[in-house]
Amino acid sequence: MSAAPIDLVIFDCDGVLIRTEQHCWTADAAAFTAAGIPLGEEEVALRFTGIAFRDMYRTLEQEHGVTLPADFHERVAETILAACVAAGPDLAVPGVRDAVAAIPQAKCVASSSNPDWLERYLSQIGLWPTFAPNVFSAVEVAHGKPAPDLFLHAARRMSVAPERCLVVEDSVPGVTGAAAAGMRVLGFTQTAWDPPSHGPRLMAAGATTTFADMRELPGLIRAATS
Repeated sequence: MSAAPIDLVIFDCDGVLIRTEQHCWTADAAAFTAAGIPLGEEEVALRFTGIAFRDMYRTLEQEHGVTLPADFHERVAETILAACVAAGPDLAVPGVRDAVAAIPQAKCVASSSNPDWLERYLSQIGLWPTFAPNVFSAVEVAHGKPAPDLFLHAARRMSVAPERCLVVEDSVPGVTGAAAAGMRVLGFTQTAWDPPSHGPRLMAAGATTTFADMRELPGLIRAATS
């Protein structure tokens, strides 16, 4: 029996549409260390990629017995903003604009990032008009990734059953949440800290397959229901 048709493709944003994650790892590691939470970029990347910043802060404050300054997020965000803006249109994941344009199904974004971030950087790479207003943030649900809430929220807003959704994710928390929502998941590895080792982690979390080149995405979506 063939799989159910795909009526909706749900994209993560950071690491799938935009290449912001390296800038985030660098800025977060430096800021945490300065605030008394010594972390390297690799630990930030492997533990917190795909996690909402509010959940990352809460976890680290509890682990280290530290209360981060009230303006911590604003100061880190300014550092990341400067690096991302400097990248210009090249902030886009290579090939992603053509890949998105070649997908005939309905499309939306479901991201751990906040709405202002999503509009700013999707606009910077020219994809905001493609997705808006169907851009959903973890601030809209009680529990962010790895919980399934955000993906189920996106499916409800798009009026598509979970089993007819396919998610494109680059993080273990994202794949875990999408799989828990009953959706098929393609795991993207190009933007990971260590792409060769990242694929098995995504498969273990529930991805149906992994890929490292956005040019492959339209074909993978066609094959998902064959």
